[in-house]
Amino acid sequence: MTVPDESELDYVDEIAAFFAAEGMPLIPGRVIGWLLISDPPEQSAADLARVLDVSRSSISSAVRLLTPSGLVETVRRRGERQEYLRIHPDGWSRMLAGRYAKTTAFRRITERGLELLDDTDPARRTRLEHVTELYRFLEAELPAMWARWEQRVADR
Repeated sequence: MTVPDESELDYVDEIAAFFAAEGMPLIPGRVIGWLLISDPPEQSAADLARVLDVSRSSISSAVRLLTPSGLVETVRRRGERQEYLRIHPDGWSRMLAGRYAKTTAFRRITERGLELLDDTDPARRTRLEHVTELYRFLEAELPAMWARWEQRVADR
């Protein structure tokens, strides 16, 4: 296992700070940062705890946060009982696809809000109309963008 130097740890912290600004706790962001540059790509919880200088329980909490999106996955090596963590080869696409799939669901919720406010002052509806229109736009545009991305990946 590669031991990170100070510049690599600074980079890990830069990744963590980016995700923290998006509302993610710091440790999961640091896990993402290290998994993006670690050698080997698969790291045990103990490896992550040692490199990031955090507790194993912090790593466990981070993994519970990062695995449902599909970004991080656990893998086993043949003949070993140890679990390892890595960025799924298609993890970023999986994570974004999951977010995009929620576009329709949220658009429906905003439309229900518009129905609820149908007989109210139009000014009261403005914010909800704006977000509804944004989600309608995204719902219409994302499939074509996603198809172009998948074609780009297939062409590589």
